Formats: sequence, structure tokens, C-alpha cells
Amino acid sequence: MATKGESCGILDRMARMLGLDVGSKTIGLAISDELGLAAHPLEKLMRRGTQADVEAIMSRARDAGVTTIVVGLPLSLEGEIGPRARRVMVLVDALKAAYGPDPSVVTMTWDERFSTIAVERILIDADLSRARRKEVVDKQAAAYILQGYLDSLRSHNDNDSDSD
Repeated sequence: MATKGESCGILDRMARMLGLDVGSKTIGLAISDELGLAAHPLEKLMRRGTQADVEAIMSRARDAGVTTIVVGLPLSLEGEIGPRARRVMVLVDALKAAYGPDPSVVTMTWDERFSTIAVERILIDADLSRARRKEVVDKQAAAYILQGYLDSLRSHNDNDSDSD
């Protein structure tokens, strides 16, 4: 999982990032702006098997000029890797293998505990119907995950400049 120490070099080569919220049936995708300030919901992919999912994600990443893929990792309440997180790691490992030693695209995980719950509450508060929430929750959760990561990069960068 990314730590603040690992993330500082990513800001040096800021380009678009892709956020993923991986579920058993769908994958929510979000994209950052080119400044790395904001995450925007992109789309929801239907799961079609690990290899097909990797190809679809790589295609979206290539089309958008993505340099970093941030995959939400659903850790347990205790911060442990449980069955859900292990299933997500299958996709993460497949993405890393597909990119191989290519340094132009980095794939990493980010703690996504409570992201879908938080987004669901926001959508309910916005008075979206159950059907509309079902349509958008995955890509909104991906944006929530990616925004958390982007905020952590800025926070780390701000702390570095304060120490100068």
C-alpha cells in the first residue's frame, strides 16, 4: 500500500491518475485532472474476468495518459487483508504483471475502508433514487478513493515545503 514516503516522487511527474473501486460484479473508474487536484467519476465497468478487466483498464489508462493506477483495497476494520482484499489483490497483481517493468505506469493500492458507505450516504443525502445510486455509486466510490490519495500527496508535499 502506498505510504507518504513512497508517494512524494509521484508528484514530480504528475499526470493523470486512474482510481479503481473493485467489486465482485463491477469496477468503478475515476480519473484525476492533470494537476492532480481533483478526482472525477469516469465510468463503471462490468467484470468479465481478470484478463478482460486488465485489458479494459489498460485501454482506459492508455487513452487518458495515466501514469498511476490507484486501486482501493478493502481492508478489514482491523486493517488486515481479508477475503475481499485478497480478491482485489488478484486484479492488482494482474495489472502489475501486465505492465511488467514499464516504469511509465505504477499500480498501487490505497485503503478504501468505508468509501462505498460514505459515498452511499452522500448520494442518499442528495436525494438520489435507489436506481440512480446503483448506477453511479461505483464510479463515485472510485473518485472518493482517488481523491483521498490525491489529498494525501498534497498534504505530504505541503509538509515537505514547510520544513524548508
